[in-house]
Amino acid sequence: MKTKETLIHISIILLMVSLFLLSPSVINEHIEGLLTDFRFKLRNLIHTPSVSDEIVIVAIDEESLRRYGRWPWSRALQARLIEDILSAEPRVLGIDILYVEPESDVADQRLAEVLSRYRNRVVLALGFEIEENKKYRGIIPQHLYRSTVQRIENYSLLRVPEAYRCLLPPEEIATATVFGHVYSMPDRDGKRRWEYLYLQYNGELVPSFALQVARVAMGVSVDALKVIGGMGVEIGHRFIPTDTFGRMLINYLGKEGSFCYIPAYRVLEGEISKEELRDRVVLLGVTALTVYDLVITPFSANTPGTEKNATVVSNILTGRILKDAPSFINILLIAVSGALGIFIRPSRAVRTILWFCGLAVAVLFFNLIIFEGFMWRLNLFYPMAVVLLEGGIAVTYRYLLEERRQRQIKRIFSCYVSPKIVKRLIESPEMVRLGGVKEKVTVLFADIKGFTSLAEKLSPEEVVSILNEYFKEMTDVIFAHDGTLDKFVGDEIMAFWGAPVKQPRHAEMAVQCAIEMIKRLRLLQQRCRARGRPEIDAGIGINTGEVIVGNIGSEDKKMDYTVIGDHVNLGARLESLTRQYNTDILISEFTYNCLSKEFIMKMDAVVEIKTVGTVKVRGRETPVKLYSIAVNKGNS
Repeated sequence: MKTKETLIHISIILLMVSLFLLSPSVINEHIEGLLTDFRFKLRNLIHTPSVSDEIVIVAIDEESLRRYGRWPWSRALQARLIEDILSAEPRVLGIDILYVEPESDVADQRLAEVLSRYRNRVVLALGFEIEENKKYRGIIPQHLYRSTVQRIENYSLLRVPEAYRCLLPPEEIATATVFGHVYSMPDRDGKRRWEYLYLQYNGELVPSFALQVARVAMGVSVDALKVIGGMGVEIGHRFIPTDTFGRMLINYLGKEGSFCYIPAYRVLEGEISKEELRDRVVLLGVTALTVYDLVITPFSANTPGTEKNATVVSNILTGRILKDAPSFINILLIAVSGALGIFIRPSRAVRTILWFCGLAVAVLFFNLIIFEGFMWRLNLFYPMAVVLLEGGIAVTYRYLLEERRQRQIKRIFSCYVSPKIVKRLIESPEMVRLGGVKEKVTVLFADIKGFTSLAEKLSPEEVVSILNEYFKEMTDVIFAHDGTLDKFVGDEIMAFWGAPVKQPRHAEMAVQCAIEMIKRLRLLQQRCRARGRPEIDAGIGINTGEVIVGNIGSEDKKMDYTVIGDHVNLGARLESLTRQYNTDILISEFTYNCLSKEFIMKMDAVVEIKTVGTVKVRGRETPVKLYSIAVNKGNS
């Protein structure tokens, strides 16, 4: 069976590796995305990552709208706000606001003047429209071309979205600054987990808004920006890995409000000192709920889009960029996780569950350590699926095995031992060893005296009736004393103690049972006299010693759980000698020597134990001493 289990484990590993190589989108994008969210939350639960104070968000929030009017504000007011920010000498200002339509010549010109004056420190958000099978085939305006990536390698490997329309601002504003696109595609569940670091527009690559802000903050010229198709983006001396679609996995730091927020009205009203913005990376955006510039992240459903961009900027500037692990490492992790499951083979289903739960936790925390410590996103679904599938099959197998073992134990022992012993065997099946083993036990033989002559005087129906009543009474006593009923042979009863359950006081239990059997027999005799039936009497022989215990017989025909050996034969012989010594119970010196002094003293009030002689045993030179136990009739 172990070979079959191993083959099942190997099959599960191969199945998961095959699925990983096939990369079904429902797993790789949807399920793995949810597992990524889970890792973010678990990471923050253990240790919240630090957030750089060099990034500041100037927020046009509800209070700012209450004081200065509803959105959109006049571009003259926005120009004033932008100028107030830039006069504090930030490293860069990213304006996360779209200026799609003209407002007025005066307002647009005022904004353009401010942007033009600080041209080298401003990045403006630019909107693009993307639709499948629609492309732009016109001439790209020169002021947009200045913002595009000039250095591209592996162009044929590019699989980025292609826009068919650019939402450029009025020309005077467009010529005054550089742009970065703010196109963002949510995953199937609506969450923004990826940043398109660039998109395609008539063959040119336009960097994202966050990438442009980070570039300016790092002091890197647009000419030093380099895209390597299918691999990533070089920004100065830093490399940002991407997938084949030019996407970077966003390393979210927490819920909304993780970055420093400054309300726009405080800047306009001069409540902010220049030191709070000097040499900072500042992003200006609308965060008021009524404007609905909100995105869903792994941490929140109400994160301002500007904070999403701030997170990407922070990732790039700090170098804390998540990377998908190479395929061979993911395959290795799947194989190792599955291989560890092969070695989990406890006998009980509950223990199997605990072991596989432990393995699943170990896989999770190893993944989390790599996730946070090395910034690698290892695939979590497939190794966990391997562990859970292996665990599920192993637990099912152990459960079925336990059920089969329980049925086997019930089938074998329900006729031999009391329900209490059967329950103990089912709860602790390791106590049962069905093969032949040597155990020290105490055997008891009880036989009706003169049964042959009695049977000749009675009808068969009466004989069977008397036997059935006698066997029932004696069996009840044996089970009450936790004995194992071996068999009925004619009018003889054979029982033993010490197996299948270990019973350290098996000799005392057998003697006490024999005494109770004699008492019960006397009650039965009284009932027989009252009915006018002939009375029956019995002799009991008890011996203690090492015997062979196990299932003996033909496996495909009939098997009995029994004991065999010289000590069994001696017990049977002692029963026959009860007639010679005219006693109810006869025990050997081996049994007597197992009785404690306390037990003998306790029995003195009920029985009389005395030496009555010896018996010669085959294979022994020294005769075996015999003890008679007489049950006082006054205590019957």
